[in-house]
Amino acid sequence: MLIKRLDNKLEAKYILDMKIRYFIAIGFIAIFATVYAGAFLDYFHGRSEGEDIRLEWKTGEEVNLEDFIIERKTPKSTYSEIATIEPKGSNSHYSYLDKSAYKMMTDLVFIYRLKILDNDGQSSFSNEVTVSHNVSGVKRTWGSIKAMFR
Repeated sequence: MLIKRLDNKLEAKYILDMKIRYFIAIGFIAIFATVYAGAFLDYFHGRSEGEDIRLEWKTGEEVNLEDFIIERKTPKSTYSEIATIEPKGSNSHYSYLDKSAYKMMTDLVFIYRLKILDNDGQSSFSNEVTVSHNVSGVKRTWGSIKAMFR
């Protein structure tokens, strides 16, 4: 940890695995942010949405950012890339609908993360998001019946 005093501000920086944690205390105000290669990431979360899974994230400042790569795995597998999203610029909201999750009928739990690439070839990863995918038994059975007649 590095601590230094700047004009009545106390700044502490933590550096770990390409993530930089900032803590700035000004009076009674404290600000926390996580910096990834090329982007400040405000949040990243996901939820089951019918047959699909919706992933959403918001960035603060985007600097020298090339792409967001969405990766998915199950508890029994390793990560694989499922989509690449181009950056929109600082303070942007992003949304991605994973339509292939329903087709993987053997798994009901999916784990997602963002691989954040910058223009210098550096990359870092967001937090992991676990989504329990709730597809009804009726939809599963109907999908199996339709598949028999193809």
